[in-house]
Amino acid sequence: MAVSQTTARPQADIGRYVSDALREEYFAACDALYALGVPAAAEQEVETSFGTTHVYRYEPADPAARSRTPVVLVHGSGSCSAMWYPNTPALSAERPVYALDTPGDPGRSVHRVPMHQPERAAQWLDESLAALGLDSVHLVGSSYGGWLTLNQAHRGAGRLASVTLLDPGGLEKVGLRFFVWIFVSLFATSAPKALRPRLAAWLEQPVLVVPELRTMIRKGVRAFRIRRPAPLPLSDAELATIRTPLYLVLGRRSLLVHPKRQVERVPRLIPGARAEIVSGTGHGPQIDHPQVVNRRMLDFMDSVDRRTG
Repeated sequence: MAVSQTTARPQADIGRYVSDALREEYFAACDALYALGVPAAAEQEVETSFGTTHVYRYEPADPAARSRTPVVLVHGSGSCSAMWYPNTPALSAERPVYALDTPGDPGRSVHRVPMHQPERAAQWLDESLAALGLDSVHLVGSSYGGWLTLNQAHRGAGRLASVTLLDPGGLEKVGLRFFVWIFVSLFATSAPKALRPRLAAWLEQPVLVVPELRTMIRKGVRAFRIRRPAPLPLSDAELATIRTPLYLVLGRRSLLVHPKRQVERVPRLIPGARAEIVSGTGHGPQIDHPQVVNRRMLDFMDSVDRRTG
């Protein structure tokens, strides 16, 4: 008989749900957020050395577009693939899209073996792509998913046509100001409805004004326990090893990195890297300005395909 994730004996470094009931509440909140985007064409699960990876696949309506190099999305910490609801419609109109739920975060993947170490994280992602039969992908990561994407470009770039980093981890040590922003943002989700738009603008936090997103985040905090340390940033020498075409998108008011510093540093260290800052946003440029960021991501991928095709 299968053992429930929540009734099995907890292990160190293994993310887990607090209870089956809270897990189901979280899944319902995720489904409400998924409904704001385009429906997935299919869902599937692939096995890796670290657990089961749950995958959402989106297909273009145009049959000719289905043969293009696919996009693979890796979400941020404490979230799941539902966070991509503003992006999957535009991206999947032009290319196949795969969104991965990262084991160790709330979502429908099942975490069994620690994978926060850089070499293990790269192995998990490569195994997931291999199990999906994907030999060449445009990998896109946000926040912690940005660290996973950057780490992959450094340690396991064999399947990568390009990487896009959306206000990513992995460039600087996570500072106190970011954790304070996270805490204040979570506290603000309980603010009176009339105050939320003002708080959202002040905190650059769209979670406060999108009810479905707000509910998913609140349910996830209650339902799931993340058991991993914050990742260490890549050194200058490590960044300099990257040869995969790279596109870095930072919010002007990011509290995870210093945007001006990184928009100069990354292209200097990584040959041909493209980097830019998006105004009017903080840590979620693809959520705050999806039309702009979606178009720029697709244009970048098109340019890579033209160079390598």
